Amino acid sequence: MARQDITPCLWFDNRAEEAANFYTSVFKNSKIINVTHYTKEGFEIHGRKPGSVMTVNFQLNGQPFTALNGGPLFKFNEAISFQVLCDTQQEIDYYWTRLTAGGEEGQCGWLKDKFGISWQIVPVLLSKLLSDPSRAERVTRAFLQMKKFDIEKLKQA
Repeated sequence: MARQDITPCLWFDNRAEEAANFYTSVFKNSKIINVTHYTKEGFEIHGRKPGSVMTVNFQLNGQPFTALNGGPLFKFNEAISFQVLCDTQQEIDYYWTRLTAGGEEGQCGWLKDKFGISWQIVPVLLSKLLSDPSRAERVTRAFLQMKKFDIEKLKQA
C-alpha cells in the first residue's frame, strides 16, 4: 500500500473503535489497520485508563483515517464533511440509510451520522448538470427542495 501524505484524524471522546468498526461495515473495500492503546506513561496529561483504546487506523475505500479517543474537549460540526460520490440512486439510498441510522437528515444531500460526523451523499451527475448553463438554475431549484438526492428529479429539472 502506498503511503498517503494526508490522513484525516477524527477526534472522539471515547468511541473511536466503535466508529471505525461502523464505518468499515458501511463502506466496501474498507478495513481496520491497527489499534493502539494508552499506557500508564503520560497519564497525568491524557488521563486515560492504561489499556484503553487511543487510536484506530482504518481505511474506507482505500482512504486512510485515524480515529482518536481524545476526550470530550472537541466536538464535530458541519464545517468539515466527507463527500461520498455516487453513480446510482441505489448507492445514494444505501449510504443515506446506513449513515442516517441514529443520526439526522439534512438538506441537499447532507446528513449527520450517530457520531456527529457530517457527510454529503452526492450523485456524480450533479456536477455535470450544474455545469450546464441552460439547466443550472432548474437543477439548483430542484435540489434545494431535497434532503436525500433524487437522481431522476435532477435529470428532469
